[in-house]
Amino acid sequence: MKTLLQTICIRRSFKFKLIFTTIFIASIVFQLLANGLVFAEERSNNQFTVRVVGQGKPVILIPGLMSDERVWQGLSTALAKHYQLHLVNLAGFGKTPAIERPSLLDVKTQLLSYIEQNKLQNPAVIGHSLGGFMAFWLASSQPDSIGAVISIDGLPYIGPVFTHSNTSTVTSLAAQATQYRDMYQLMSQQQLSAQSRYGLAIQATSAEAQAKVMAMIATSDPATVGEAIYTLLSTDLRQDIANIKAPTLLLGASGGFDNKAQQAAAEQLYQAQLAALPNAKLKMNTQSRHFIMFDDSQWLNAQIREFLGAAL
Repeated sequence: MKTLLQTICIRRSFKFKLIFTTIFIASIVFQLLANGLVFAEERSNNQFTVRVVGQGKPVILIPGLMSDERVWQGLSTALAKHYQLHLVNLAGFGKTPAIERPSLLDVKTQLLSYIEQNKLQNPAVIGHSLGGFMAFWLASSQPDSIGAVISIDGLPYIGPVFTHSNTSTVTSLAAQATQYRDMYQLMSQQQLSAQSRYGLAIQATSAEAQAKVMAMIATSDPATVGEAIYTLLSTDLRQDIANIKAPTLLLGASGGFDNKAQQAAAEQLYQAQLAALPNAKLKMNTQSRHFIMFDDSQWLNAQIREFLGAAL
């Protein structure tokens, strides 16, 4: 028979253990929840996703404004047998859901971290339009980490595309940059699609190619587009590209211009953007429009395969 004192002690011991166990479990649950919130925040703040295909030397492919990896379908088929392709999809463009705070600066920072974390040895970077700008940005920010740079109709500074003059600066276009950002933040997705249709003629030539472009635009986020245009107009890499050590190729498109004089002027504007990097190569396609991969994939793929073979 237990004495009254023993019974009280046992009960107190059991109660203490119960309280301790409850607190211990609660602390674990809290920690798991806290970790879950942190992980969720990190995921929601991630500026891009990556899909890896193929084997060999690493190549990072970055699409342009309102585009996703669908622009690389033909090129990825041509390269995947010989290279490990890292197909980037930026949040808010095409099929990739938007995030709360899109930032091209964060894209650049996270891509450099991605290269380091995945131990990619001097990957080549191929970008279209905005993706070409990003390729220049990555290579000028950390020149020892980036291999060959190929920009497809993307410039170190987009401002002169609007003004047709390389005298344009971030300061001279500051008001326009803010106006574009504010305008796109007020747009609906339907309005974005409707507005984009007006410029389809300079994006791609055939109706089929234009439909591919529109399919990506139709699911892009207007606010993300506005923020990206603001950054492109507010970031001038024309002097920074002097830091680039890797072989660099700019593939321009002038097929949307009416005559040879306009095409020559476009080529001069592109060449002037590379003044700080005299070893960079410029090749113009006078038949294709902005989406060269849709208008003349055979020419584009041949230029890229040849350049990668010589540069890597």
